[in-house]
Amino acid sequence: MVDLEAFVRGLPKAELHLHIEGSLEPELMFALAARNGIALPYPSVEAVRAAYAFSNLQDFLDIYYAGAGVLQTRQDFHDLAIAYFERAAADGVRHAEVMFDPQTHTDRGVAFAEVIEGLLSAMAQAQARLGLSSVLIMSFLRHLPQEAAFATLDMAGPWLDRIVAVGLDSSEVGHPPEKFEAVFAAAAAKGLKRVAHAGEEGPPAYVHQALDLLGVDRIDHGNRALEDEALVARLVAQKMTLTVCPLSNHKLCVVDDLAEHPIDRMLDLGLKATVNSDDPAYFGGYVGDNYLAVAKARGLSREALAQLARNSFTGSFLPAEAVASHLRAIDAYLAAHG
Repeated sequence: MVDLEAFVRGLPKAELHLHIEGSLEPELMFALAARNGIALPYPSVEAVRAAYAFSNLQDFLDIYYAGAGVLQTRQDFHDLAIAYFERAAADGVRHAEVMFDPQTHTDRGVAFAEVIEGLLSAMAQAQARLGLSSVLIMSFLRHLPQEAAFATLDMAGPWLDRIVAVGLDSSEVGHPPEKFEAVFAAAAAKGLKRVAHAGEEGPPAYVHQALDLLGVDRIDHGNRALEDEALVARLVAQKMTLTVCPLSNHKLCVVDDLAEHPIDRMLDLGLKATVNSDDPAYFGGYVGDNYLAVAKARGLSREALAQLARNSFTGSFLPAEAVASHLRAIDAYLAAHG
């Protein structure tokens, strides 16, 4: 029988909550800064890693946006994405639904085309070389006004056939989902799926708003939904996928200790929880590391880990026949490594 780490990394899985800008490792940050003639406020890779000693969402975001400044050209975005895909493939990821924040780049003068064409070229390379499929989720920054989100939606027009969904991220507290009701309705009218960060630092009421006002197809994070029994029952009844990010939860003190993480409680309640890496360069691990961390901290069985992987495919935006194929792959993997 293979050991736990080998089992986890080989388990076929999808990743549904990954911010591509959050996969910018310090080594690549320095390489891109040198390529683009950008002076970083850190003397070394080690100094950047030391700066990751944040303990709340806003401190993380401050460093995140500063790091994104080295991304200037489509080659930069290609290199960023292919580095992520290579790590994901090594973790058994067969499909990734990649979030990107165009406003982070367009607001500093980088053309939308540079961002998305670089990502799309990496996605094509990942499919051809790694056998890893992927789609794009265009996230709106919730600390900016809704008018800015509308401008971004308009900017994305020529590429909407390559974008599967819109999302909502950045500073949650003080920026409820209701702020973006109109732009999410406009996105839905264009045939886009909808996801939103809710219930990470924000209250259960934000999850209700994401469901009722934004009409989301998935909830990103959703931890604080557990505080509302009626909301839990609703999420279970609707088979709503939650894209949970354990190492992120710990780093940002959403949970104080991974030994207290509610991932298995979510499964026991019938919630459609998944495991994802969020911003892996900043939170200390890619998706395999997140599976391993909660498996060890919570004593998860192989069947529980397989259920999380199944949820990642059934909660994805893949067509039904592709989902069925991936589920068969999980069953075959379990039969071979039970």
